[in-house]
Amino acid sequence: MPSHLDADELFYVMSGEGTISILYQENRETYEIRQGDIMMIPAGSIIYQVNKHQTERLRIAMLLCPVSMPGHFVEFMQAGGQNPETFWNSFSDEILEAAFNAPKESFERVFQRQRKGEIFRASDEQIKALSKSSKGKLGKPFNILNKRPSFSNNHGQLFQVTSDDYAQLKEGDIDVSIVNITRGSMMAPKYNSRATKIAIVVQGCCDFEMACPHVSRESGEEEERGREWEREEESEREWRRERGREREHGSERGEHGSQRIETEGHTYSPVRSRVCRGDVFIIPAAHPVVAVASRDNDLQIVCFGIKAENNMQVFLAGKNNVLKQMEKEAKELAFNTPATEVDRLLNAQPESVFFAGPGEARHGHGQGHASE
Repeated sequence: MPSHLDADELFYVMSGEGTISILYQENRETYEIRQGDIMMIPAGSIIYQVNKHQTERLRIAMLLCPVSMPGHFVEFMQAGGQNPETFWNSFSDEILEAAFNAPKESFERVFQRQRKGEIFRASDEQIKALSKSSKGKLGKPFNILNKRPSFSNNHGQLFQVTSDDYAQLKEGDIDVSIVNITRGSMMAPKYNSRATKIAIVVQGCCDFEMACPHVSRESGEEEERGREWEREEESEREWRRERGREREHGSERGEHGSQRIETEGHTYSPVRSRVCRGDVFIIPAAHPVVAVASRDNDLQIVCFGIKAENNMQVFLAGKNNVLKQMEKEAKELAFNTPATEVDRLLNAQPESVFFAGPGEARHGHGQGHASE
């Protein structure tokens, strides 16, 4: 059903094949779309889509960036009638008669007859006619799966598209990535330096784990933290008053230039969940995260990255573990353990990015191949 949104739209074709038609700047652009395609559509563009297959569903994931009210968007139906309702029903008969230069009966016949809903069947002839391509200013979709993987081994593949590959992503400060993980394998613990990732499971299931300092371990803990925070604030104020008195009488800090640095102790709550096809989860920036594919199926996840410019993926285990770059002395001080023992742990994993999952070797999945 033709409609427009008060939001910029970035879509990813999860499966299927079809066409998308876009009415933009007084022109119509029609493009074929298939699995792996991404495309940015400006807010206010009128779009409608066709599924070219009789038996396979056209599944599309969309990231919407509202332009009028943050966090909220509305779909406006040009066509329609009673199901779905068209926005034309909000205008008076006099306005419509003047706007279309037509009698009331004419627009009632057009705007009141649709009762089939937003999605309905079309004949083969109609689908063929609607599938004729016509290019324009927006440019054709970009297929992320046709790009060389950023990383690939027997346990998985990582595909990434940035504004360097698809210029339309630059204005929204967005990137797109596809993670394929072989059944039973896992992605290395990692975090994103700047980007928040919105992840959608395209196929398969995985066990998802994340370290989060913002989630309470149990109900009621947040209230207790509030009371604890108040106590800490009072303690901090008392400490500052005491330091003020010391400065008045000449303190050690004034003599030696030392200072007391107080840091609040952090409590990291484990966030754990089994997520499967169609599930959505969010990974905030800087939060360490791990995903382990189930032993039943290969896993594919599409991720939309928000605030993606200059984002870095920081891996915390494996051959490319960033912690290996620490000096010997820094390792010993940080871990309170001899550097040789720290290095033994950090160097034990010979793989990068994708590894054998928990117990995978015992179950004979070490030589699996990432899904395409």
